[in-house]
Amino acid sequence: MQPIEDRSTKGILRAQAGDGLFRLSRYEAAEPLRSYVQHYWTVEWDLRSREPYTQKVLSHPNVNFVLEKGKTRIYGIWDKTAVQVLEGVGRVFGVKFNPGGFHPFWGQPLSTLTERSIGAEDVFGAAVLELEKEVLSADDLSEQVGRMDRFLLDRLPEADANVELVNRIVAKMAEERDIVKVDQLSDRFALGARTLQRLFDRYVGVSPKGVIQRFRMHEVAERIEKDKEIDWADLSAEMGYYDQAHLIRDFKALLGKTPEEYARDL
Repeated sequence: MQPIEDRSTKGILRAQAGDGLFRLSRYEAAEPLRSYVQHYWTVEWDLRSREPYTQKVLSHPNVNFVLEKGKTRIYGIWDKTAVQVLEGVGRVFGVKFNPGGFHPFWGQPLSTLTERSIGAEDVFGAAVLELEKEVLSADDLSEQVGRMDRFLLDRLPEADANVELVNRIVAKMAEERDIVKVDQLSDRFALGARTLQRLFDRYVGVSPKGVIQRFRMHEVAERIEKDKEIDWADLSAEMGYYDQAHLIRDFKALLGKTPEEYARDL
């Protein structure tokens, strides 16, 4: 089992408020699964002496397969923010699929899963019930990871070149802040805008424009939480926006508040 030394809190809103209330860890999947699976993750909490804690998340463009006692489900991408309430004591084990990685297991357009969750047995069959029991009852994390590896390897789909293509496109969107339009992606990958739209409808579940916007807002929210004194015009330019008004509009569309309102509420 290989833990991932990734301390990023992108997408976890007001991450500092959750310090000490839960523990998030990430682990690599077996090598043959890495085209499909970005990583495994676990969250553990013990709030028996505390009030329930509500965590808001601005989701990444990834489907998650979440094992939780009696509630194991597949979660599509939430268009805006998703809310998770932690109470009592518990833990969950999750599979974060790559942006293009879940479609080969399911075979349906990912756009039909956006803003939805479905029972994991609808995808993987009744074996999910035993998987949930075995993974969540195992005290050793390497045993949990190994059990999930075996489960997915037994169901490894046929190779699909579009998976790697979509993964590369989304990685480029995350890395290059100057990408703010779908036309720029078309130029970089020599793909027409309609082809990109169809790929993302089928393999991601959110439009290319929506993914670009999401990544930029992850950056902005994280920057606000780390630095209260922000020059909004400079930040807008850094994120690839032509002016501050466009950044404010996109931020409010996803998070329901302007950047300044969000900063005041921290």
